Amino acid sequence: MATIEELRQQYEGLEDQFEVGPESAIDSSCLLTFDYEYRGQDSEIVVDTDEFTAVCPWNGLPDFGTVTVTYVPDRSCIELKSLKYYLMSYRSVGIVQEHAANRILNDLVESCRPVRMRVALDYKPRGGLHTTVTIDYPQT
Repeated sequence: MATIEELRQQYEGLEDQFEVGPESAIDSSCLLTFDYEYRGQDSEIVVDTDEFTAVCPWNGLPDFGTVTVTYVPDRSCIELKSLKYYLMSYRSVGIVQEHAANRILNDLVESCRPVRMRVALDYKPRGGLHTTVTIDYPQT
């Protein structure tokens, strides 16, 4: 089994053919929230977009997918336009699929502190393989 570092070495130089940005380009500071006036009610909010994209950190090839965020707010809700800008900040970032879903969840939980949240990242097949990554807060 190869480590992430070993895989990076195997693909060294290929990423120069494509723009592969660092994870530091992900802009969680653009996430905005607004006060939720119905605290204590178990309202479930579902937001999805099929326009998510990032790139493979080793070869620069694009990954496209659908992000679905399902959450029960506590004191605040995520402002949707800011969520769109946040997700757009991934478009040239080299990040593996499994890490992208976890990063999205962590950033969203940090911004709105929900009662619970689920992020599902359903990628379009690449190389004949279909991947869906789902992560929950709090972990079940």
